[in-house]
Amino acid sequence: MNKYVNFEDTIFILNVRIRMIRDLLHLDTDSGLFLHKTMEDLEFIGSALEMLSDKLASNPGFPDRELEADNISDIEWQFGQLLNEYSGNSSPFSTERFPETTERICRLREESEKRRRFIDVSFVSPEHSQTEPVVSQAELSELLRSV
Repeated sequence: MNKYVNFEDTIFILNVRIRMIRDLLHLDTDSGLFLHKTMEDLEFIGSALEMLSDKLASNPGFPDRELEADNISDIEWQFGQLLNEYSGNSSPFSTERFPETTERICRLREESEKRRRFIDVSFVSPEHSQTEPVVSQAELSELLRSV
């Protein structure tokens, strides 16, 4: 893998993938058809966020370290929200409907929360840290649709 990581572009791409999966949750599709690929996507997002966190932690001289840490924390929050939506009872991919995904979703959720806590404690100053965005991605989308 390349030593250089463009944090902004990588976070943007992960954000797009999260929105894509979130949109999939609202469509009337054959969830069994998309289950395997969607689980792969969730695993990929988790591993990419792990890589970003590791790169940030291993590079103390990174110029925009606090800003990127805040961005990673925010995308981790969005990922956690997606995992909650994905496994919720109203989701076409609910763990009730697909119990074989329960363990993987729980593991992804725990890893995400662990990374987020680590980033918030290690890199983000308290005055810049938020427990959740003022307006979530879903709320922003809903607000823009009503305009």
